[in-house]
Amino acid sequence: MKSAVTVIIVLMILGIVIFLLRQYSPSASNIISTSPSPAPNDQPDNVEAVKILATGLEVPWALAFLPNNDLLITERRGTVKLLNADGKVIEVGKINGVKQITESGLHGVAVDPGFSTNQYVYFYYTYGEVGGNTANRVARLQFDGQKLTNETTIVDNIPGAQIHDGGRLKFGPDGHLYITTGDAANPSLSQDKNSLAGKILKVSDEGNVKMYSYGHRNPQGIAWDRQGRLWETEHGQSATDEVNLIEEGKNYGWPTTRGEQKQQGMQEPVLQSGSDTWAPAGATFYKGSVYFGGLKGQALYQFNIDTLELKEHFKRQFGRIRDVVLGPDNMLYITTSNRDGRGNPAPDDDKIIRINPRTMKLLVSPTFFLTYL
Repeated sequence: MKSAVTVIIVLMILGIVIFLLRQYSPSASNIISTSPSPAPNDQPDNVEAVKILATGLEVPWALAFLPNNDLLITERRGTVKLLNADGKVIEVGKINGVKQITESGLHGVAVDPGFSTNQYVYFYYTYGEVGGNTANRVARLQFDGQKLTNETTIVDNIPGAQIHDGGRLKFGPDGHLYITTGDAANPSLSQDKNSLAGKILKVSDEGNVKMYSYGHRNPQGIAWDRQGRLWETEHGQSATDEVNLIEEGKNYGWPTTRGEQKQQGMQEPVLQSGSDTWAPAGATFYKGSVYFGGLKGQALYQFNIDTLELKEHFKRQFGRIRDVVLGPDNMLYITTSNRDGRGNPAPDDDKIIRINPRTMKLLVSPTFFLTYL
């Protein structure tokens, strides 16, 4: 009897060991596939974990899908490119007057919800004379599938600088255009309600611009959850990077408060990095989590808005990650930013990479500082 019990115990232990080995074996997300793209009818689970879609780009800053699933790409130097269904990258335009120094240049891109009829695409870029004043502008152009034409200014004279220009553009679930702006290296502007700097702006149907929130340092990513709530990622000063839940009209503290500091009338971040630095960039929402790129953190971050857990994926595998968008196929698309002067570029950088979120092993990050939700 004793020997039989011993055998059973040994078998149970072996079973547990085998299970654990399978769970913690090298992640499928570490394997880069070069196989052809799946057919449109394939389910996401049948799509390879990671696929490099484009290489040799020059600091790709933002991505936006067209209704036909072609992908628009902005490069910080001022060029606009298109990744088509054949996997080819084609230059389709250049924004005139872009001033690219340090962090400034061509930034965000957003496709109008009515693109199929109006062909409108929006861009955020820095401009200015050499040695003169620097500013940012949101412009609307028309794209016929081959070239960009008919530039119209939508928002102008957003304070600009070599750093802290913000620059993310996205249409919200209400159909309005949202714009993030940085403090343009002048922190006091973030608290100045008469300045467009350090804000999240909203453009109405009539073209009027209103301040949606203020007290931001350098907001880089915005995304809406299934309840229509707006989430934002923001660079802190050396550390204390933030993920904020944005409410209209609220003050998010910069430069008066940062990290765990509190002051009446100012909102605290839902998540902040403490003494660590993520340099959070573009953001998107997928199945209960905000996914955002990490520039200095060199990771794809996943923040679960229900459990308040932060997880890291692909740590130091791709280098600096700039934008993250959710494609019409429910895949995540990211851009690297290793040629921006702060990375260590590989010969084929920068890249656009497609990631199947269903295949990612969850790598739990160190403990981060959570405040409230």
